[in-house]
Amino acid sequence: MSDHAVLATRKGLFELYRTHEAWHLGCQHFAGDPVSMLLADRRDGALYAALNLGHFGAKLHRRDAGSTTWVEVATPAFPPKPDTSEDKTDWTVKQVWSLAAGGADEPGVLLAGTLPGGLFRSMDRGASWQLVESLWNVPERAQWMGGGYDVPGLHSICVDPRDSRSVLVGVSCGGAWLTDDGGASWSLRAHGMRADYMPPELANAGAIQDPHRIVRCASEPDKLWCQHHNGIWRSIDNGASWTEVRCDVSSCFGFAVAVHPLDGETAWFVPAESDSRRYAPHAALAVTRTIDGGRHFTAWRGGLPQRHCYDLVYRHGLTVSDDGQRVLMGSTTGGVWLSEDGGGQWQTVSTTLPPVYAVAFVP
Repeated sequence: MSDHAVLATRKGLFELYRTHEAWHLGCQHFAGDPVSMLLADRRDGALYAALNLGHFGAKLHRRDAGSTTWVEVATPAFPPKPDTSEDKTDWTVKQVWSLAAGGADEPGVLLAGTLPGGLFRSMDRGASWQLVESLWNVPERAQWMGGGYDVPGLHSICVDPRDSRSVLVGVSCGGAWLTDDGGASWSLRAHGMRADYMPPELANAGAIQDPHRIVRCASEPDKLWCQHHNGIWRSIDNGASWTEVRCDVSSCFGFAVAVHPLDGETAWFVPAESDSRRYAPHAALAVTRTIDGGRHFTAWRGGLPQRHCYDLVYRHGLTVSDDGQRVLMGSTTGGVWLSEDGGGQWQTVSTTLPPVYAVAFVP
């Protein structure tokens, strides 16, 4: 069980440590700089931090296990757009929006999702990156559109632990896509999702779905959970089909989802009031959890603010430890809370940090 976590925020990366049964903030890195994403690579202990420096562009840094020094590595970059291309998308990486390690049998392999919605692969721990052109070139990409951003973004990368060549990704707004051959080809995996923001005749179109976040159960890889713009969905067949789940204790709208690494029937969500009111329902923060595949939910509130709380938890602002006991979340208003009992009771780590973009436990 990890006693170390990291927080990516609007004004730097913060480390978090557990001492004497309480969690405390530790060192800050990249002070003042927006850290858009992070990755703790359990294969070799390296920690990666993606920065979004505005005028200076996206940057990526790595800190090796046992080191205190961050080293800048290469940043994913699109190839030049062909002069004959009719694509209106600017082929420039605006932000690294997701980072994932390759399989256990792929040392050094990393995957990155960007704004706009590109998937990149590194074979050398970030020293170089290549665009996965097969996904970038799917004809349906012409239908993709921006969700919370002006351009589509690739925010979820789910590597199958049984087969490193099998990867499912989520795009806002572009649905879910699966490769079983290491990225040589891709199939759309959004059957069953529904987009109420589209005209009725287009609501079921796969390539315009807005999955806010997709996660995979490590021990039951066919089980996937999705917090969608229009509710909660789950799949038990590796994304071949999705079934809507109704949360019976709170709002079904939100951005974050985490799945128990050892139990694909158990998942956590952080609901928001609605699309038009992006804060905790009734201004009272709660984490909802199901332990039976979505048939029933419990709203956990112990230790969380229940009055005048206008926090929102972003897509990557919720995570769970490898044993499913510790749950960590950070909000847009700088709140950080941690539970030691699977979400039943929460301790406040801070309420005054910068907006939190992503959180992760460090193995």
